[in-house]
Amino acid sequence: MSGGGCSVRAIWILTPHDAVAFSRRFAVVEKRWRASWEAEGGGGSEGDGRGAGAPTPPQLPADHEVAAAFADRRRREGTARGSGIRTSLSSVGSDSWVDDPITRQVISLHINKEESDDFMIWPVVLQKRGGYYILVLPLVDPQSFSAYENLLKRSDCGSSAKENGNLSSILLNLPCITGAFMVAHVIGDIITGDIAEPEVIVSSGPSVGGLLDSLTGSIGISARSKPIAAPVAAPTASVSSPVGSAQSESLKGGVRPFDKDLLRNFIIGAMPFGTPQDLNYTNVTSIRTTGFSGDPLPTDQKQPAWKPYLYKGRQRILFSSLETINAALYDRDDVPDFLSVSGQVTCRAELEGLPDVSLPLTGLKTAHVEVSSFHHCVQASDPTDNKQTLVFQPPLGNFVLMHYQAPCNIAPPVKGFYQLSMVSENEGAFLFKLTLMEGYKSPYIMEFCMITMPFPRRRVASYEGNPSIGTVSMTEHSIEWRIVSSGRGLSGRSIEATFPGTVKFLPRTTQRTNSSFRSVSSTAYTEDSDSEQDNVKNGASLDDYIMEKINKDLQAVDLEEPLSWQAYNYAKVSFKIAGGTLSGLTIDPKSVNIYPSVKAPAEYTMQASSGDYILWNTLGKCPTAALPKDL
Repeated sequence: MSGGGCSVRAIWILTPHDAVAFSRRFAVVEKRWRASWEAEGGGGSEGDGRGAGAPTPPQLPADHEVAAAFADRRRREGTARGSGIRTSLSSVGSDSWVDDPITRQVISLHINKEESDDFMIWPVVLQKRGGYYILVLPLVDPQSFSAYENLLKRSDCGSSAKENGNLSSILLNLPCITGAFMVAHVIGDIITGDIAEPEVIVSSGPSVGGLLDSLTGSIGISARSKPIAAPVAAPTASVSSPVGSAQSESLKGGVRPFDKDLLRNFIIGAMPFGTPQDLNYTNVTSIRTTGFSGDPLPTDQKQPAWKPYLYKGRQRILFSSLETINAALYDRDDVPDFLSVSGQVTCRAELEGLPDVSLPLTGLKTAHVEVSSFHHCVQASDPTDNKQTLVFQPPLGNFVLMHYQAPCNIAPPVKGFYQLSMVSENEGAFLFKLTLMEGYKSPYIMEFCMITMPFPRRRVASYEGNPSIGTVSMTEHSIEWRIVSSGRGLSGRSIEATFPGTVKFLPRTTQRTNSSFRSVSSTAYTEDSDSEQDNVKNGASLDDYIMEKINKDLQAVDLEEPLSWQAYNYAKVSFKIAGGTLSGLTIDPKSVNIYPSVKAPAEYTMQASSGDYILWNTLGKCPTAALPKDL
């Protein structure tokens, strides 16, 4: 049974207060579980309530029993996920007794029954999204279940990677675990409203090409790019439902309600009878709207699962390279700057029938691509002679053709230095001296650029200073310097920007404690990591990450750096660049081949934007240790 893919016995969604907000059970899968249990003689040894003396397997628990078991696990393990490490507080039979961190994601629940024997359900895949806890119980064979029960009783601590009976070896033989994680992930996307298609950028105006493009680009005039809409077949009404919208009403505990009917309809279409068939939200909603394609196919072609219906209309194929650059610029001889590019190639193929598309990637040696992954419809050749060919039968709508990581192979788009020092307790002096787009020629165009100075622990009263270019505004806890505004792009030339000034803060009303935040227990740290992972998944920026994770733990410092408590000693840069890539990896649209041959133009656009792009204060201490490992 373990090699037969994934089937799900039940799904539960719990609120932060351990109340079941949604549940779904699959009777067909449960019948298979009971049959396999009885065929194996109860799935356990005699005396455990599930051996030969008790051949009847327990029923799936009721919602209130699941909620009570989850609350009990939270109390027993310290947090919802627990630590996954055996401590002096761990008890025999608990997940932490197994002494494996994976038990933070694959958990067990002990169900207490008043009228019958207690029992356990395992493996329950746990994922936290939008404040909710998503529990997915896949179907496993009784042998794997019994193996995990034995781990709950072992006396020794830890497990060796070479040991056959360890938890990792058990889970590796269960492909249903991967499927359950995918089910939990897509349910989390629906709950949080993160169900939009990947962005494909198209030019809003035709390109004349040649000398005219060069001349207009050199003076900052360029065809603006815009994202293309999702397929018409996808029901937009569902996307605009309460799933991810900002609503005034909220549940107790700070979580927003989600559209249960939308989730229920998705489950019916995506995993009928409990077996996932297609977890792509767009495909499932498109099938519900338009049905399967009724057009006959050639006898030698098979319609793939990722293309449930065929396209009809004007034919074209669109590609976009979307890159994000993360940087930490110190402007110091003793600390090297850090720059890294993560990118993706998105595609939208409006092609009739089931054609094959051949696409050459160029600039592989120049880009020094470190990591790459491809959509499951892609067959990628081995890289040779600075090129790699991708052959694929594209699905409908927008999709990510490939992901990659590479170093930044040209100069940073924004470089220079930032200085901040205090002249009194409530006043600081700062200086920016920056160079934008040095070495970037047309068709590169910077569409906007903004610098933000965050002061999360102080309230800004006023600022003084005039930048050499751009406009300045302030919020309660930051100063924002907009150097390049939207609609006034910078192309074909570089500029230097300076901004000297002072900032004044409101007097302190409360004093920070020195070390009370440092005496944080391991339990609290683990609970913080729960919310931290949820924030990162929902796109939290470095500012938010630092605010929520480090803000509590930093000690007070002397007057010389009262604003620069380690990780706050920076300015953040935000920008967007169109017309080229920063890695050097590109696509030649003229080399795109479609078989059978059709008259379908290929369009290609490129865009780069800032991720965590940081200018550290050159007058402060170097806080490299405060950065996340991936920055």
